[in-house]
Amino acid sequence: MAKGSNRWRSAKELVDPERKYSLDEAVDLIKSTATAKFDESVDLAVRLGVNPRHADQMIRGATGLPHGTGKSVRVLVFAQGDAARAAEEAGADFVGADELIKKIQDGWLDFDKAVATRDLMGKVGRIGRILGPRGLMPNPKVGTVVAPERVGATVKDLKGGRIDFRVEKAGIVHCPVGKASMSAEALQENVAALIAELIRLKPSSAKGTYIRGIAMTSTMGIGIRMDVNDVVRVAGR
Repeated sequence: MAKGSNRWRSAKELVDPERKYSLDEAVDLIKSTATAKFDESVDLAVRLGVNPRHADQMIRGATGLPHGTGKSVRVLVFAQGDAARAAEEAGADFVGADELIKKIQDGWLDFDKAVATRDLMGKVGRIGRILGPRGLMPNPKVGTVVAPERVGATVKDLKGGRIDFRVEKAGIVHCPVGKASMSAEALQENVAALIAELIRLKPSSAKGTYIRGIAMTSTMGIGIRMDVNDVVRVAGR
């Protein structure tokens, strides 16, 4: 406990809780304060000026990070025939139809993302109550329900670090943007890609300031408040 407390105090001394840091300053701080014995994940929290209770302000989507998340993603694909073969060739970890549905009904959930071809969604719907609460249900809104000819490309995107996001009730989007071991430039570019996509998805009905706050943190690190104007400026380059 003492060792952990010392590490925490040392990290806390480097971060001014009253200051809002530029993107490059925040990334440098993340890298210098992520001192755990494992490669810490880096996460971004973005507070939006939306009301998720209104359907037209429910921000939800997916975007590819230029440098991935640094995490290995296990992708399951519900597909048959040529689409199944395309999924396997693209690197999907699990491919099938009825047998995978039965396996999931029996309690197996050893995967991170699920994709389904449109023709199988009738069957996949049977396990919606299992997959839905865990965020694993294929959904056309985030590009995981696809035409058979899109299966291969979708699997490659997911394996390459595409992330899904959805605004929470409090108007906050939480997303992984990489690992502390990544270069500062890679982390900056990943953050910029996410912010650019959130800006693109701004609903016309959202009034006032859209991006109201941004904070970055590592798994065991200190939350770092960021200068919204600076991050938006970088994202718009």
